Amino acid sequence: MDALFVPLANVVGASVDQIKLIWCLLVAYPLGSLFIRIPSSQPNLKHLFNILVSLFFFIPVLNLQWGFIQLLGSILGTYYIAANVKRSSMPWIVFTFVMGHLTVNHVIRAVYGLSYETFEITGPQMVLTMKLTTFAWNVFDGRRPTEDLDKWQLQKRVTKYPTLLEFLGFALYFPGILVGPYLDYSSYTSLVDESLFKSAESKSAKPMRRAVPDGRKRVAYRKMLTGLVFLGLFVVVNPSFNFGIAITAQFLEQNLIYRIAIFQFCGFIERSKYYAIWTLTEGASILTGLGFTGYGPSGESLWEGAANVRVRDIELPSNFKVLLDSWNINTNIWLRECIYKRVTPKGKRPGFSSSMLTFLTSAFWHGIAPGYYLTFTFGGLITYVARMCRAGFRPLVLPPPGAPTTLGKRVYDFLGTFVSILLLNYVAAPFMLLTYSDSLEAWSHLGWYGFWIVGSALVFFKARGSKYLQSLQKQQAEAAVNTSKSARVN
Repeated sequence: MDALFVPLANVVGASVDQIKLIWCLLVAYPLGSLFIRIPSSQPNLKHLFNILVSLFFFIPVLNLQWGFIQLLGSILGTYYIAANVKRSSMPWIVFTFVMGHLTVNHVIRAVYGLSYETFEITGPQMVLTMKLTTFAWNVFDGRRPTEDLDKWQLQKRVTKYPTLLEFLGFALYFPGILVGPYLDYSSYTSLVDESLFKSAESKSAKPMRRAVPDGRKRVAYRKMLTGLVFLGLFVVVNPSFNFGIAITAQFLEQNLIYRIAIFQFCGFIERSKYYAIWTLTEGASILTGLGFTGYGPSGESLWEGAANVRVRDIELPSNFKVLLDSWNINTNIWLRECIYKRVTPKGKRPGFSSSMLTFLTSAFWHGIAPGYYLTFTFGGLITYVARMCRAGFRPLVLPPPGAPTTLGKRVYDFLGTFVSILLLNYVAAPFMLLTYSDSLEAWSHLGWYGFWIVGSALVFFKARGSKYLQSLQKQQAEAAVNTSKSARVN
């Protein structure tokens, strides 16, 4: 099918693989409308539909025949291991199997120097890795006593092992097969049997012919339009404003304040590519019925469950945690539920070591480029310091219940947003620049400001700053109690 895409790529000025990817994301919209028309009484047809569409994407469109065979190998291997290994180590065996396979392909990509303009199998394989390892943990949780499980584990556990057709349909769910979002097995089955919409009919404002709530198309195509706007922004602006300008001689000629300021704009443009593809896949997923989360106060249907990014909370976050929770949402869920919680010894609360292992797993999942490890190692340190800042400073500026927001709380919120954005763009630079030398050069041209911010905070907290803030909190609490007693006496 290359003859269809080469002329368009020449006109747009993009690579053929990039044009193919966007075409697949867009054609998933009408295919999503076909998928949801398959009645829930015919689940095998829905599974088969997913398999055939994914085959169409990988073989005639993307020419990734060998890549698809590799995905199939990971799928079948996980299906066999999860069914036959009954030991508690089963999820880690699956993790080693699929992550090892992914790493081999990351190495091959690096050896051949494939740029990100070339679409190859590691992108879909990263999504599949999340699916398969989550499935393994869900099966493991289905074999455990319910009293040992938390809320997420209870909701997602697999107690009835799927048939091979069901598992293939789940693994090859077409709207998310190329770039995500990934979904867990229980979410997929509730989509296929339409139990996802079980509350829709009773709460709908008008009679429904089917269980699927109204409003799905309106939300989905709005997502498509939003994704195309971000895509256009990236295509037009990114050649001039990207993280790569930080290692140019012209960038160094500017004063430091200008360099830091323009770098923040470059960060937004770099992220617009991800906003584009994730919003496009979200819309296609919604058309299949995925993502229904109930009704709003006015009776409108809500479709927030397929979101992989919340742009406003990333560009204007109240703190670094909100920012992280809003970026690549489904990957964060995977890291939290399948790594962060699972590496924490039973009976203990997750701490710094659990956080760092999780961040390193994220780097390992992304690839072998040194930039990934710089980003995620420093990102783990930022998260650690951000928690101490929130625990130390926030209680001091919180107004009493029912009282208006104080000036101190407004200043705290502003600084939280400002510093979070500064640190996001600083820590994300190696993720895009990839090499160790380019990353350090970019950081040096930015005056190492990220290390100054985080390092200063870390020195403060380690030099008895935490105890000092705790004493202030105690004094404030005692003063509030005394004020309350005086008010009651009067």
